[in-house]
Amino acid sequence: MNRGFYIIMAAQFFSSLADNALLVGAIALLIDLASPPWMTPMLKLFFVISYVLLAPFVGAFADSMPKGRVMFIANTVKVAGCMLMLLDVHPLYAYALVGLGAAAYSPAKYGILTEYLPAGRLVVANGWIEGLTVLSIILGTVLGGALISPGVSDGLLAMDLLPRIDTGIDTPGEASVLVTGVFYVIAAGFNLYIPHTGVDHVVLHRNPLYLARDFYHCFALLWRDKLGQISLATTTLFWGAGATLQFIVLKWAESALNYPLSKATMLQGVVAIGIAVGAVAAARLVPLRKSTGILFCGVIMGAVTMSMVLVRDIAIAIPLMIVIGALAGFFVVPMNALLQHRGHVLMGAGSSIAVQNFNENLSILLMLALYATLVRAELSIYAVILLFGSFISVSMVMVIRHHNANQAKGDSLHLIGVDKP
Repeated sequence: MNRGFYIIMAAQFFSSLADNALLVGAIALLIDLASPPWMTPMLKLFFVISYVLLAPFVGAFADSMPKGRVMFIANTVKVAGCMLMLLDVHPLYAYALVGLGAAAYSPAKYGILTEYLPAGRLVVANGWIEGLTVLSIILGTVLGGALISPGVSDGLLAMDLLPRIDTGIDTPGEASVLVTGVFYVIAAGFNLYIPHTGVDHVVLHRNPLYLARDFYHCFALLWRDKLGQISLATTTLFWGAGATLQFIVLKWAESALNYPLSKATMLQGVVAIGIAVGAVAAARLVPLRKSTGILFCGVIMGAVTMSMVLVRDIAIAIPLMIVIGALAGFFVVPMNALLQHRGHVLMGAGSSIAVQNFNENLSILLMLALYATLVRAELSIYAVILLFGSFISVSMVMVIRHHNANQAKGDSLHLIGVDKP
């Protein structure tokens, strides 16, 4: 890999690192405002709504100019969202602007790889980007927790960067957001040095109605495909459950382990470590042809998640979080690969990614809205965990039964052989 590739990876790492650290800082701002508990999961909901609403259009935007410029614009929008938080705009609205930047950033970060690298290096490149993304999730979550911890935040607030000028940075949450904004600026700086790929950026269609119709066609095509619907249902469930689990872990750590937010975020990082372990194991052990054979791991994951209600000791909590993450990573990676394969066969990678992003983020919206409703109804976190785990297991049982019914009819025997389109 040459220098340009590493610049792309550095930009992606710092932007993703800031995304994960900012969530913790935004939660701290909500706590400073004495916001009700149900508002915390609404942060993620406001963040991903742009992914859903703009799904038919962000691909065309990413293709309208060099990808490095798109990524720079997206990171600039994220910086603007941080500034709004520091200017006392409500964290939900400011975080929604950050989500708008993230939605524009997503197709550009994947699309530039296909423009910049030969096909023979794409697997390695995707391995890099996924590995760095997992690392950024772990480090970003830990960084966010560290920035609001008393020792670090007191030091940040004591720094006198502008003598005799009141910056308005008075709380740990505000200091955390300020530092996070610096990481977005670093990412934007790397974006400026991403080399041009030489691709002619001409948008084939600018009509939003055409783009919306084309997106719906691809959406329906992937859901009608017997294997596409199984893989799409599984990844959609995974991302919705994963986003909800982020907030469940924080609330559970507070109730079961008496952990403040700054320490509870470490458990989110532990789950991410488990996901990385499961993903590596799946890559080594599960060939694409046998990818549907690991659907049962989703059922087990839901059952293991329910065991959280019995844990009150951090020594048990850490391995439990690793197991939950590993099960998730082990079953979602083959499903994601199968979905990419079916999408490529049916409609092309770009349209497939757009449909996948739409479904996954719509699932996040719905599941977080449901979780916020349960919290607002003052349901105990232990009851929420039992409902959450049961929902995952039952849903995966239904997916398995549907897949078995398709196989019994001979509808999905063309797994990788591409006998049928």
